[in-house]
Amino acid sequence: MKIAFFDSGMGGLSVLHHAMKVLPHEQFVFYADEDHVPYGTKSTAEVQKFVGEAFDFLLKQDVKAIVVACNTATSVAVAEMRRRYDLPIIGMEPAAKKALDLDGTHRVLVTATPITVKGRKMELLIEKVDKDHLVDRLALPELVTFAERQEFNSPAVTDYLKEQLTSFDLSEYSALVLGCTHFNYFKDTLRQLLPDNVNFVDGNEGTVNELIRRLKERNLLEHLPQQVEYFYSGRKVTDMVELERLQKCLSRLEKMYRI
Repeated sequence: MKIAFFDSGMGGLSVLHHAMKVLPHEQFVFYADEDHVPYGTKSTAEVQKFVGEAFDFLLKQDVKAIVVACNTATSVAVAEMRRRYDLPIIGMEPAAKKALDLDGTHRVLVTATPITVKGRKMELLIEKVDKDHLVDRLALPELVTFAERQEFNSPAVTDYLKEQLTSFDLSEYSALVLGCTHFNYFKDTLRQLLPDNVNFVDGNEGTVNELIRRLKERNLLEHLPQQVEYFYSGRKVTDMVELERLQKCLSRLEKMYRI
């Protein structure tokens, strides 16, 4: 049986990329809802509908677990999916606690999509972990658009990030949380703009660790040749141009993995 990774677009590849490193004997399905990307600027009801449709499709693909590799989809739809389906469903949340634990005295900037930044799930998370009121939030919706067209380190990307970060005194911060899986593509550009005291934190490792834990609980880990199938909104990707696009994204992520 396969492990499914689901996202609104190409961002979830960053979670799949990590899983491929630490689970070399598993077979994967990656589902990008390219018909409806981006999720972060949609309504909650729309995202819930799209996630439900994706799950209906994925459960016909012989999957043993689904990783919702999208912070936005996790924040508004994972609870309902867990009520609906009896299989391991692993979501993501911005790694604010992990960022605070790095230091504990300096500020933390959580970046995400608008729906995640403003969502009730984020409010509850910050209330729970941010006892000293050190966390600030910043929506960066345009990064999803840039990522989807594979524009990762252009002058336009740099100008956008400069403008968005200009109101923060970054010398006061110890971490920037990449609270959308699309944002991992921009670590080199961000590194050029951020002082050395600001570390990157994301939820990918923790999410994959939770996946492994849940699979071990059910004795579902495999020892097969690694394989990945790709789908765009339920359509299998077989076109060479699109397969090359996916491979370019994974190659980009391999470079960002070292930053």
